[in-house]
Amino acid sequence: MASKVRLFVDHPLAEGQTVPLEAAQAHYLSGVMRLPMGSVISVFDGRSGEFDATLAQANKRGGSLEIGAKTKAFMPPPDLWLCFAPIKKARTDFIVEKAAEMGASRIVPVLTAFTNSERVRTDRLQAHAIEAAEQCGGTYVPQVAEPVKLAKLLDGWPEGRRLMFCDEALVGESGALPDAPGPWAVLIGPEGGFSDTERSRLRRLDHAHPVSLGPRILRADTAAVAALTLWQMRLGDWQ
Repeated sequence: MASKVRLFVDHPLAEGQTVPLEAAQAHYLSGVMRLPMGSVISVFDGRSGEFDATLAQANKRGGSLEIGAKTKAFMPPPDLWLCFAPIKKARTDFIVEKAAEMGASRIVPVLTAFTNSERVRTDRLQAHAIEAAEQCGGTYVPQVAEPVKLAKLLDGWPEGRRLMFCDEALVGESGALPDAPGPWAVLIGPEGGFSDTERSRLRRLDHAHPVSLGPRILRADTAAVAALTLWQMRLGDWQ
């Protein structure tokens, strides 16, 4: 029987392969989880599905896995980006983790006029996305992009991608997303909200759809989860 341990490996997977383990992964399996050699775990690479894998070697310098049968097909998420203004460290971590669990395909930290946070470490956030995918049973890991200023993001916005703009100025108002499948993005502002200039520009965009997230102003991390839930229920793979 396969172990409950799931591990992401950044290496193309196929039955019969031997794939290397990084030192930290080998330590996690043998030192933290205390798995003996020959233990079977589940592995995925973010593009090929999930496989059984036998722990063949593990030491302080690394290790290796023998890849067995495929156990789950690759399940790509909807073509949905989460664009959010970074906030305090732990709450930014929370947003990234929940975005990975809830099916975002790309995560974009956005610097707005009122963004007030510590320096964003993309490598650390990417590690959180990987851990979330390992825990939730997903076979895909969303890319965490480098932080970008909101104006620059909008200047280079890809044609055909709609934008769900969560506007705290609409608190209490009704409104629904259009029934328009295809590429989308969700935009969440900082704790101080969007500036008047940012809000005006967003409202002028043909592809932007301002929405309210209910009768109360939500914290930024709560807003991210609420917005992703609304989108998934309306247009995503939760239907």
